[in-house]
Amino acid sequence: MRDFKDAIIECVPNFSEGRNMHIIKEITNEIEKIEGVRLLDVDPGKATNRTVVTFVGNPYLVIDAAFHAIKKAGELIDMRTHTGEHPRMGATDVCPLIPISGITMEETVEFAKMLAKRVGGELDIPTYLYEYAASADYRKNLAEIRSGEYEGFSTKILKPEWKPDYGRAIFNEQSGATVIGARDFLIAYNVNLNTTSTRRANAVAFDIREKGRQKKDDKGKIVKDAAGEPVWEPGLLKSVKAIGWFIEEYGVAQISINLTNMNVTPLHVLFDTACDRAAARGMRVTGSELVGMVPLQALVEAGKYFLQKQQRSIGVGEAELVRIAIKSLGLDELGTFDPQKKIIEYSLRDTTTKKLVDLSLTRFAQETAGETPAPGGGSIAAYCGVLGAALGTMVANLSAHKKGWDARWEEFSIHAEKGQALMKELLFLVDEDTNAYNHIMAAFGLPKSNDAEKAARKAAIDAATVYAIKVPFRTMELAFQSFQLAKDMASTGNPNCASDAGVGALCARAAVKGTYLNVITNAKGLPDNEEVKDIVARSEKMNAACDTLEKEVWDIALSKMQ
Repeated sequence: MRDFKDAIIECVPNFSEGRNMHIIKEITNEIEKIEGVRLLDVDPGKATNRTVVTFVGNPYLVIDAAFHAIKKAGELIDMRTHTGEHPRMGATDVCPLIPISGITMEETVEFAKMLAKRVGGELDIPTYLYEYAASADYRKNLAEIRSGEYEGFSTKILKPEWKPDYGRAIFNEQSGATVIGARDFLIAYNVNLNTTSTRRANAVAFDIREKGRQKKDDKGKIVKDAAGEPVWEPGLLKSVKAIGWFIEEYGVAQISINLTNMNVTPLHVLFDTACDRAAARGMRVTGSELVGMVPLQALVEAGKYFLQKQQRSIGVGEAELVRIAIKSLGLDELGTFDPQKKIIEYSLRDTTTKKLVDLSLTRFAQETAGETPAPGGGSIAAYCGVLGAALGTMVANLSAHKKGWDARWEEFSIHAEKGQALMKELLFLVDEDTNAYNHIMAAFGLPKSNDAEKAARKAAIDAATVYAIKVPFRTMELAFQSFQLAKDMASTGNPNCASDAGVGALCARAAVKGTYLNVITNAKGLPDNEEVKDIVARSEKMNAACDTLEKEVWDIALSKMQ
């Protein structure tokens, strides 16, 4: 296997203990002992008597942490006395690995096999492989492996077709069996109903899940095929597994769902379909619950979807989209939903690194006014670009909500969404300009005691200088694009906001002119570099054109105010 130094995988083991916090803490302590592994989430459920744990890190470190957690769970959890609402077959019921970055699914499968081999061999726990790691097609589905649950496994494990992939085919009474595999990101999700009936919750689950339900004839008998097997009627949604259950802790029935591919069935489509099918059966969805963590994309897409249903602009900030998603999906019905803890990208953010864009306006100004050359003109120019795009976006959003302009909401929503994209990249460039300067300083600090070191130092300085030219040039390109947004909003947007569009254009002009200065200053050191020559030529054209654009927006804005 290749070097996986920069690879990251996620591990989401499900332990059959959700009530004794002391046991749960002892298990998670094993994960936290492994330096380089980050524990993201611990989500216990009393009614299910099950805890979903999420952690990430280098693949080798992650499988080491998983092994020790599985070992500790096997020591502390006695399956002979375990009860709970969720299907289960072992102390560590299932332990999936999910590729996050720098690693393929095929490579993740190999790590799953390494972990399973170690668990089966060293811990004497019968271990099965599932999903992408499955040794046979009939073992891909977790539900098929777990069928019969713990109580039925003493007999099941003796059948040749259910011989463990690793470990002896001997039932481990205390620990049961476990399933390890590699899979896509799975969203564990529960939909709350205004009923206590498990049967009715199951009816909705059968309506929506991909597997559907067994077909019955007019007399209520199950229809079978030529081989004598039940005929199944598919449900409405692909990549959805679901069952109904009653949660005594909350006093309601839920549809318990595993969404195995949110790109096939988005979370918001799943929720709305559940709402429709519940209503058709005389029930109402009151909210929902995410178990474990969720990708940011799922909630951003949901936020946009629900805003579009309201015929409102989707060109609002990410935080607002997430807030709309939480409220629309009712994710806070049963408890507080903290995006910083429940959204995987937010939990992975490096909060130790100081960023300019995270400073207050006052602190940013003070940082700029200090005795160091960075942050300097490039970062300030990029932030002027941010402000220009922000003003254009504001006018677009206000225009989308203008009384009497309801039919035009989508037109302005498109403009606002473009403005948000410009803002996002320009915010990144505020800090990246300073980082580019730091790269140059680091290159100048390299040793130069011999010819080889001098050559390496010069190559590093040249490469850092090219990057220090590309960063402000990219800022220039984006700020130039924001001119069009300002012009469109001055021309067609809410006339009461024409002055705001005008100010946005002035900010865009400052960004273009400012970054032009950076480009030509840094380019002086590389007069023969063809890539740099091309950047300089293109930046000169934009610099000349921005004066004309600024006057056009200025004149339009003034005409609207007269």
